[in-house]
Amino acid sequence: MTGPGALRVVHAHGDRVTVTDPVSGVALLSYVYGPEAAWEAPKPYLHPLRTLAGRVVTGYRPNDHRWHKGLQMTASHLSGANLWGGNSYVHGQGYLELPERVGSMAHTGFDEVAARPGGAVVAERLTWHPYDGSLWAEEERRVEVHDVDRASGSWALTWTTAVTNRRDTPLLFGSPTTAGREMAGYTGLFWRGPRAFRQGRVLGPDGEGPGLMGRQAPWLAYSGEHDDADGHATLVFAHAPENDHTGAGGAHPSHWFVRNEPFAAVAPSFAFHDELELAPGDTLTRRYRVVVADGVWERDEIAKYLAEHPW
Repeated sequence: MTGPGALRVVHAHGDRVTVTDPVSGVALLSYVYGPEAAWEAPKPYLHPLRTLAGRVVTGYRPNDHRWHKGLQMTASHLSGANLWGGNSYVHGQGYLELPERVGSMAHTGFDEVAARPGGAVVAERLTWHPYDGSLWAEEERRVEVHDVDRASGSWALTWTTAVTNRRDTPLLFGSPTTAGREMAGYTGLFWRGPRAFRQGRVLGPDGEGPGLMGRQAPWLAYSGEHDDADGHATLVFAHAPENDHTGAGGAHPSHWFVRNEPFAAVAPSFAFHDELELAPGDTLTRRYRVVVADGVWERDEIAKYLAEHPW
């Protein structure tokens, strides 16, 4: 489906939605929601993500973590359940194979799958379940593709999630760090980069390098060099203003999870150091932007782009 000036959207029902730039013919992303292996905590994900030049900037089922799939919403520790996939971290014992902890995020329907002038949208409803299949949460998710800019070689996506607790007890969002493992606060929206992006450049507004792990900032960028083609790519991850990522306005604070060894990964974790408690009936809402660009972007260039593309 297309419209005037729109991207091309193709829906393979029961499997995926693919968004393609009609000028270059590059498939910018596929939103995959078809069945996946139970051990990998089935959930929808975006893979592959490509730059406008057609370079892939996501990894899929790497041999170190088969449940790492492109860009996806995760919940590594959720009231004792693992909606992340694979082994579960247990303090003092490390990562254990505990299939009875592994749950899922299930696609229940789309409210909108459409091309628009200058962009595209995928709006989805999901349910969250522990291993026994009971209903723990309902999610409304919206993935928007926009701001395709050939001059800068970039395009952007906005990922909005609203998760409502359907239990009669609080949902506790945590991470391996809240469970006792230092500097492993991954949960929430999570990007796994391709293997070639190891040792990539990590950049923030006020710092550089993997030492930004566990720190707060409105955005964080990761640049890596491709294996199969000359050149680099940069991904910029940004908080929407209403995320209140510092917690100064009373929201639960967020901290960046970032690694460039032994693999490339970024997550704006909302439960890095401390658990986030979601009361029965309450909704956790977060909105993020991911800018996908060809080349290496410097701090000034990133700040200029974000200023010129307000929320």
